Amino acid sequence: MGAVSQHILQGMVTEAGVRQTLAHVIDPELHTDIVDLGMVGDVRIERGMVTIGLALTIASCPMRGQIESDIERRVGSLPGVDEVRIQTTVMTQQQRSTLMERARKRARETAAPTSVSPSTRVIAVSSGKGGVGKSSVSANLALAIAAQGHSVGLLDADIWGFSAPRILGAGEHRLQANEDRKIVPSVAYGIHLVSTGLLLEDEETALMWRGLMLTKAVEQFLNDVAWPTDLGYLVIDMPPGTGDVQMALSRMLPQAEMVVVTTPQKAAQKVAARVADMARRSHMPIVGAIENMAGFEAPDGTIYDIFGSGGGAALASDIGVPLLGSVPIDPEVTAGGDTGQPVVVARPDSPAAVAFRSIAQAVTEILPPLSLDNCIGRLSALAAEVPG
Repeated sequence: MGAVSQHILQGMVTEAGVRQTLAHVIDPELHTDIVDLGMVGDVRIERGMVTIGLALTIASCPMRGQIESDIERRVGSLPGVDEVRIQTTVMTQQQRSTLMERARKRARETAAPTSVSPSTRVIAVSSGKGGVGKSSVSANLALAIAAQGHSVGLLDADIWGFSAPRILGAGEHRLQANEDRKIVPSVAYGIHLVSTGLLLEDEETALMWRGLMLTKAVEQFLNDVAWPTDLGYLVIDMPPGTGDVQMALSRMLPQAEMVVVTTPQKAAQKVAARVADMARRSHMPIVGAIENMAGFEAPDGTIYDIFGSGGGAALASDIGVPLLGSVPIDPEVTAGGDTGQPVVVARPDSPAAVAFRSIAQAVTEILPPLSLDNCIGRLSALAAEVPG
């Protein structure tokens, strides 16, 4: 007989009985019980009155009313309970971090497996809007990480605005299937590349797909692609904004972590903050911010802040992450992207290439390679397994 049943038979309420009852209160947004998430604090029982400490992630939590109502209904139904009082507080930063880790662990345990190895570090390069050079950053970051000796993949998840094939000089490549009917990534400069641009005969062809088709395309790129089993890093060039593709990826790849790209302009920084907010709502850690299109250095050494200054540092400060680096305006980046000769490979001594290598070093220091031979890798592999 369970503990709760014993409490009912005894006609009295205990702290253990209350906590077991609270384990059936599910956070509507996180889909995990509030006890497991660490949201339940002190439980006090005094002559039929139960006082419960409830810690919310933010003071203005939109689900507060529903959670409190569920607590009152469930605990209030226990024998011996005459009144339920809820004392609500706001979590500390440490408590929020712990909650996010628990939520991500649960997401890993329940997520369906993909063909991306659980030991692969997944870096989602995101921006609040288009035009900030996110695709150039994604491609050159992937190349700079590969130059450190890692096996790297690049998933061009910007389904409508694909540009990775041109940047990597793979515009003439086409994706093929292997004997297992899995899509084999194209290889350009050693990078394993998958993009809708490699499915079309002409890169000027418009993809007139709606949200459901976009999500299905992303699912296929994760489930039906023969990604190398030893892939150390998968860089994802995300579409701008906070739409269907972003939500699908956060659900299917719970190990993904985000890098936010902005320009020095303050307006761009404010838009980028929305992407960071989406990441946190999806319990996706943010590795850091990258400032692209920083000042242009003239031949005489004068720096011209064409797009303003300070946006990257301001964004990093606002969202509480490190500024991974600033990429200066460099004509070599544009030229290399147009000709399929990315600056990190074609002009390794250029200011932009130097900045990309520095950023890649910062990223791999924060996210060192995982191996299935270590404890973290083994736990990740176990979490990715689905019984049956």
